[in-house]
Amino acid sequence: MSDFRAAVVQAAPVVFDREKTLAKVRALSADAAKKGARLALFPEAFVSGYPRGMDFGARVGMRTPGGREDYLRYWESAVDVPGPAVETLGEIAAENKLHLVIGVIERDLGTLYCTVLFFGPDGSYLGKHRKLMPTASERTIWGFGDGSTLPVFETDVGKVGAVICWENRMPLLRMAMYAKGVQIYCAPTADERPSWIASMQHIAVEGRCFVLGCNQYSVRGDYPANAQIHQATPSKDSPEDYSTSLVSDPAAVMSRGGSCIVSPMGDILAGPNYEGECILTADIDIKDVIRGKYDFDVAGDYARPDVFRLHVNERALPPVVSNSGAMGDPFADEA
Repeated sequence: MSDFRAAVVQAAPVVFDREKTLAKVRALSADAAKKGARLALFPEAFVSGYPRGMDFGARVGMRTPGGREDYLRYWESAVDVPGPAVETLGEIAAENKLHLVIGVIERDLGTLYCTVLFFGPDGSYLGKHRKLMPTASERTIWGFGDGSTLPVFETDVGKVGAVICWENRMPLLRMAMYAKGVQIYCAPTADERPSWIASMQHIAVEGRCFVLGCNQYSVRGDYPANAQIHQATPSKDSPEDYSTSLVSDPAAVMSRGGSCIVSPMGDILAGPNYEGECILTADIDIKDVIRGKYDFDVAGDYARPDVFRLHVNERALPPVVSNSGAMGDPFADEA
């Protein structure tokens, strides 16, 4: 392991257009490499889109034909793993000699998953993390990951893992990552709130790891013109009251960013940026992780396993398991 420069890419995809988004990933990755980055993180759901403000025609007990068409368009722009888009992303990583960590919408059968893909600087596909817990209305369009995709990869820049958006507010998931020795903790997100920065700093201090928080900066024009995009506006009289309306102004900001890079002691090394698309970089001394653990190793000498213990189920749990005609309990492998 050696010192290196990390980059977080705060940008927007071409929503629902996989090929144009991949072209943008190629250009942005080249820009990150020109800045000296050896690792680049892209936001949650970057390929090809976080459908902020869309309802997919869903109400309690009701779905609309128009919403089904929106879902079809989303599914058609998603990524097969493995598949051609994964091959393209590997090529982009190799072209720029980058460790590439990127949020995608993965499709598997008829289900979509919010997923992060990992690539080595030689273009090799390392693996993926599927979001365990979609938040709120995300559950109408995304499936749930399981414990089989909670990787931390040993690389030449350190141990790299990813936790997506509000998964970062799941203490037990964070503890599982700390126990795997994560050093470069990637946090792709769609959260633009000021409180997100506090979360990034807390995780850095708690895990004594470098935290890369990466969000999109997007405007209405990044979405298809015929998409029904709503935006909530707080009341001037009462900030707790909101009204919603369709957004038509192509310059209207849908997500204002807030990407950042934080040290293991909680110091902000880059960002947060709320001004527009940008690539933030910071020089990483991986030895700072060990310097931080001198007095606080939450999964090591600061743990109290005699009082608290976490059990993590990392088995894949497919809905269909073929028995191949063997006798015995078909669920024995899940015991």
